[in-house]
Amino acid sequence: QVQLVESGGGLVQPGGSLRLSCAASGSIFSISTMGWYRQAPGNQRELVADITSDGRRDFADSVKGRFTISRDNTKNTVYLEMNNLKPEDTAVYYCYLHLPPYYSVRDHWGQGTQVTVSS
Repeated sequence: QVQLVESGGGLVQPGGSLRLSCAASGSIFSISTMGWYRQAPGNQRELVADITSDGRRDFADSVKGRFTISRDNTKNTVYLEMNNLKPEDTAVYYCYLHLPPYYSVRDHWGQGTQVTVSS
């Protein structure tokens, strides 16, 4: 069973930085797409960034140039580095893992970590 454990959320002032981490259990990390979604109150969950097993990255337009995503397959961990944070980045951030098509259950989610950007 896949488990995802997030860490690194918190309260930060506008313009500040945070780094989120997500550690995955199991032996499927290296073949998975990893990523981060976020959900603010009253909004739908939206993709923030993801990184494929071969390192291709995708970002939401709202975070391009400010956020970076990376992965360490030796530690089964994906990171989201968030810089120049804005109040509109405030949300619960969820780590997700997406497996290849030959798996019956492809999508797995972490429990979420709160990021609050406020002065």
